[in-house]
Amino acid sequence: MRKPENKIISREAFPKIREKLRKEGKKVVLCHGVFDLLHQGHLEHFEDAKRQGDVLVVSVTAAKYVNKGPGRPYFGDAERLKFISNLEIVDYVLLSEAVTVHNIVQCVQPDVYAKGKEYADAKNDLTGNIGSEEAIVKEYGGTVYYTEGKVFSSTKLLNNFFSALPKDVIEYSEKLRKKYGEDVLEQIKADIDAFSKKKVLVIGDIIFDEYSFVNVQGVTMKDGSLSTFFESSERYAGGALAIARHLSEFAGKVTLCSMMGTDPDQIQFVKDSMNGVRLEIIEAEGFVTPVKHRYIKANKQREDYDKLFSVNTLMTRGKIRDFDYSGFYKKLKKLIPGYDLVIIGDFGHGLIDQNAREIIQEQAKFLALNVQTNSANMGMNLITKYDRADAFVVDERELKMAFGQHLADREKLLGMLIKRMNAKTGWVTIGASGAIGFRPSEKQKALCPALTLQVKDTVGAGDAFFALAMMCAEADIPIDKATVVANVAAALKTNVLGNKDFVHKVDLMKFLSTVLNV
Repeated sequence: MRKPENKIISREAFPKIREKLRKEGKKVVLCHGVFDLLHQGHLEHFEDAKRQGDVLVVSVTAAKYVNKGPGRPYFGDAERLKFISNLEIVDYVLLSEAVTVHNIVQCVQPDVYAKGKEYADAKNDLTGNIGSEEAIVKEYGGTVYYTEGKVFSSTKLLNNFFSALPKDVIEYSEKLRKKYGEDVLEQIKADIDAFSKKKVLVIGDIIFDEYSFVNVQGVTMKDGSLSTFFESSERYAGGALAIARHLSEFAGKVTLCSMMGTDPDQIQFVKDSMNGVRLEIIEAEGFVTPVKHRYIKANKQREDYDKLFSVNTLMTRGKIRDFDYSGFYKKLKKLIPGYDLVIIGDFGHGLIDQNAREIIQEQAKFLALNVQTNSANMGMNLITKYDRADAFVVDERELKMAFGQHLADREKLLGMLIKRMNAKTGWVTIGASGAIGFRPSEKQKALCPALTLQVKDTVGAGDAFFALAMMCAEADIPIDKATVVANVAAALKTNVLGNKDFVHKVDLMKFLSTVLNV
């Protein structure tokens, strides 16, 4: 009998083993999955699979490709490989370093690819990969077999017995399941799929996020200033660019309307970054495209980052007043009537003035607002400079600044702001405590806790929350469902550095499945 440690084979080494098995006339069966927590269902799955052939190969998805949300998988690669290699019924174990199983199928070339019976119905596969998996298995001469046996859930066991989700998150999910039924995930998925019918116009400031990674050496001897060693630098698409990217896999049509300077490098970066988004951007001589340059230090053991300081390149207030925005106004008037939803990312950097606001408010069928307070516009970029909104998101500081009431109850202020803006729905995000959503017509508030406290970078999390919340608001999705969807988007974003990547639909659905599986 092969020792457990000898069962773990690299993908590069397995083809020789496969050729030997083929010469011996052995029938090879492949099972693939995350296998985060082995349970009775896995054992029955492996037993049924082994009965379909002579040799059972199990491939395990590497942690970096699991995409079930922050904190998953609960167990690391080495632990999961070791668990499975210690099962007598398993002959070989491989680590799959890809999102799909395709590379493993190419390597193993199974005679039988065994999937759990729940995957026989394609709607249960949130990734949408079942069809392509079957195709590649057949390409190598294999067949797909759906095993029998009781279906268990590693995710459900981890959530309820291993504290993989915070207690208040489990309570929130349980309330949703009790209120809407066990198929609440399928209901939300249908709602999100319906976003593909919507045409969305994003209007707002283009921002370039520059991240310079440095290693702190100490302080200088002469003046005591911080001394660092430069390692590398990256540029990310921020501001309205980020909001549009988050929407690109959800809405049927996403258009970004904005202005920027004429720097050819910046222009090319926008074109390269915005796949799936139609660009209606005016390139104006003398316009200063905002650049926020952060210098950060990596904490490699904790996989998070310390921001040391920031240097911003912005247009001066005097120049903002004198700039000619007539072309921008014309483009707004032309575009807005053709869209179901107009989303405003107003970062207070000079793009959206009173004239633009009047055009937007007069013509937008459904107006969604995100008016942000930051170090460059403190106290001067309040949401109340707009006269109306159908839906909005503010953070707690922005909410209190809107009324100059820093000690007032945030839920009371949220209700006041909804009334002030004549809005149908509003949210206030409250950092590590989650978010509060309120829709007066439903006569209830939704307090959804933060879905993860494992944070790599909070930059852009609010934009991700806003993007999905506004889609839910326009679709009139119940406030408690909408708030958890938006919180899922924010949680996914906190585990991405800056705006390096955006919220993908399949990742949102997989993490939502994790959260609701209680």
